[in-house]
Amino acid sequence: MFKRVMVAVIGIPALILILGFASPGATVLLTMALCGVGARELMHAAAGKGGEKLLRMTVLVAAVIPAMIYEEAGRDKVQQVQLAVLSNLPLTATLVLAFVLLLFLSAILDYTDQHRITFSDVTAAMFAGVVFPLMLSCLLLLRLEEYGQLLVFVPLGISFGSDTFALFAGLLCGKHKLTPVSPKKTVEGAVGGLLGGVIGLSLVKGIGLWLLGLPFMTWWQVVLVGLAGSVVSQIGDLSFSVIKREFGVKDYGKILPGHGGVLDRFDSVTFVAPFIWLVLNIL
Repeated sequence: MFKRVMVAVIGIPALILILGFASPGATVLLTMALCGVGARELMHAAAGKGGEKLLRMTVLVAAVIPAMIYEEAGRDKVQQVQLAVLSNLPLTATLVLAFVLLLFLSAILDYTDQHRITFSDVTAAMFAGVVFPLMLSCLLLLRLEEYGQLLVFVPLGISFGSDTFALFAGLLCGKHKLTPVSPKKTVEGAVGGLLGGVIGLSLVKGIGLWLLGLPFMTWWQVVLVGLAGSVVSQIGDLSFSVIKREFGVKDYGKILPGHGGVLDRFDSVTFVAPFIWLVLNIL
């Protein structure tokens, strides 16, 4: 518990400084690092021996995707002179297509009766190299919005608030098991997580009003989005737990003492970030 608290004491202020006060380029670098490390953790957890041959390519693509998204988002904000075909090329889609082709080409070339890159290895690489970084890169898209220095903390506030309140509600009141996927989680903890999601989003809204005078949500919207976001957050947490259960993994990594790996800490954020990005584009 001491290591867990110390990582939070050091990590949360660092996260606030990078996301809230540094330039968007710092958020790009942070997202690239998280995606690369997370992809590596997922491949080690879910891919077999054949996946080792796909590891470097998968990690590279996962780390590059946020940079491609950042470049394409910049095109929408800055009018550019069309000097070449490349200026209109959808970089992210092109990278994903090339990656998928290379994955299957690797499986074809490596195919033998004794040892092969399996379809499970390929699908693990697709999720680690494409789906996961696309979802987490929604943090970057939020940072690039107007008032992005505040909006980027919305999914973090909901996820961390939900996780924290679920933990303590489960420890104090937990009696009824929630799901065999995660035996320590309880129904009482899940209810506490719903409250935590609302409180986390309320703190973000309060800070926005205090520092920026930005009422980006009504209080009713805070309650509804906080509750829905907490549900998504808990689904995200349990989804990555399903993967760990299936492959017999306790933690995805050890990079964050007391927390595990990047995926252990940012599993719920990975799901909440795209949800909040969609919600804020609808409101």
